[in-house]
Amino acid sequence: SIRLPAHFCGVVGLKPTYGAVSRSGLVALASSLDQIGPITRSVEDAELVFEAISGYDPYDNTSTQYEYNQTSVEEVKKLRIGLPKQYFPAELSSEVKTAVNDVISFYESQGFSISMIDMPHTEYGLAAYYIIQPAEASSNLSRFDGIRYAPVTGVERSQHDLKNLYIHNKTLGFGKETKRRIILGTYVLSSGYYDAYYKKAQEAREYIKDDFNNAFEKVDVLLSPVSPTPAFNLGEKINDPVAMYLTDILTIPTNLAGLPAISIPVKTNTHPLPIGFQLIGKHFKENDIIGLGKLYEKSL
Repeated sequence: SIRLPAHFCGVVGLKPTYGAVSRSGLVALASSLDQIGPITRSVEDAELVFEAISGYDPYDNTSTQYEYNQTSVEEVKKLRIGLPKQYFPAELSSEVKTAVNDVISFYESQGFSISMIDMPHTEYGLAAYYIIQPAEASSNLSRFDGIRYAPVTGVERSQHDLKNLYIHNKTLGFGKETKRRIILGTYVLSSGYYDAYYKKAQEAREYIKDDFNNAFEKVDVLLSPVSPTPAFNLGEKINDPVAMYLTDILTIPTNLAGLPAISIPVKTNTHPLPIGFQLIGKHFKENDIIGLGKLYEKSL
């Protein structure tokens, strides 16, 4: 919900490392995935906001003691860039492929070392995410029961018995997609299905983390498209949840691994709608991806 909107709207979106920014005050959806980050007009603005909001917060026990330090241009130019081959599938639209290839050509022209990287478990990311995220959402959102948290109060509340108050509030308070995920999450956590779905999804998550760890032994930053296509027409996929979920296929693995990533608009894009590319860094190495992003932004 940071990089994909940024990709579609032609702005910069920075997803920090999990734990780099406090989530205090955020309504919890999926506790192991939720992360706050800035959407801005430029990489430099994203850096300024991130520097201000990052660091430890006693009200969020997942936050970390963290001090952001900029990377010098000299250090940035030493970074090795990897291209995860599974992030450039045959289904990638020609517009996105052309735009991202222009970005790769730019970094090559600046003398960067660029190599292909194999990340074989990428294909499990989408399925794992859409089991783990709904499961956590089902648990977190169960607190909105009409007693402690409720959109219904006063006279209207008094018209319902306890069971119907629960039903009324959850019907009134959640949209279609939220309800869909709560139902799915409750199902995968139910007796008899936990091992078959949730446990396997967590195992797949570990394989995806291992892919990133192996990749970062060879390179410092990964570069890829943000989504297989430019923005789609308004309302085009609203009745097809699977088609909508597929737009996340290139951003989800980073979320599962808790890594920092930034979406940046492609400046040479000739398509009528914006297209972005993403840079993915090692844990707490926001300075690397921001440094590479600023170099791209200022050089064109």
